[in-house]
Amino acid sequence: MDTSLASPADTLVDDGFVRLALHADGVAHLHLNQPGSANGLNVEMLRALHAAVLRVHGDGRVRALLLSGEGKNFCAGGDVHTFLAQGKGLPDYIRVATALLQLATGALMRLNPPVVTVVQGYAAGGGGMGLVCASDFVVAAESARFLAGATRVAMVPDAGVSVTLTQLVGLRRATEILMLNPVLTAREAKEIGLITRVVADGQLQAEAWALARQLAAGAPKALANTKRLLWNGIGQTVESAMPEENHAQAMLCGMDDALEGLAAVIEKRAPVFKGH
Repeated sequence: MDTSLASPADTLVDDGFVRLALHADGVAHLHLNQPGSANGLNVEMLRALHAAVLRVHGDGRVRALLLSGEGKNFCAGGDVHTFLAQGKGLPDYIRVATALLQLATGALMRLNPPVVTVVQGYAAGGGGMGLVCASDFVVAAESARFLAGATRVAMVPDAGVSVTLTQLVGLRRATEILMLNPVLTAREAKEIGLITRVVADGQLQAEAWALARQLAAGAPKALANTKRLLWNGIGQTVESAMPEENHAQAMLCGMDDALEGLAAVIEKRAPVFKGH
């Protein structure tokens, strides 16, 4: 993301996986920094992401958090190449990855500062859709696209999406999104309530920074408590759903269908699922 729109910053984290900087206007910018994999999430990156969110949580100077991704895509979900490379060890790997993703998204929901997520390209899978659904505001470019994608690789949604997406768009639409995996345009995502705003591609950065600064200039305690009240309405359900998502994900990743689904995505072909 072009940082020319940002105020002077204090770098808090720059570990290769994520970058976190605190700007003079109180906006913290958390940036996914693996463009070569479309910011696909693996265990190492998820650890870094969770640690960065906790760093924000422990810094009282932060008044708003801007979350973005480097490169053409915000986040394409899990790192399918890393997942497939695990072979029969995938269930154990996914059990850890899913738990870390749940920690990161749960921390975003419980963070005092409001979270503004910026989407260009794709927001897909448990990573992309999970982060979108865990955000307070989502600003997307007109060319952005949204895809659940879990059942496409013989897995289930995680990061609490089985609950948060339903709360955002309703049961019928969530069922369609999670089971049929349509690619949603930014306009469609806005119409069904998945995201907050759609802006011209060239205005994405300016609009996102303006919204983050507007929130940072607000009454921090009032915004934090309003956010807490809103998330508390579904928080208990989300938190109780996450362990079940984790269990189902690890179980499914031990089946041949999951490896076939991952290989098909990488090879850009239709998968052949056999139910085992």
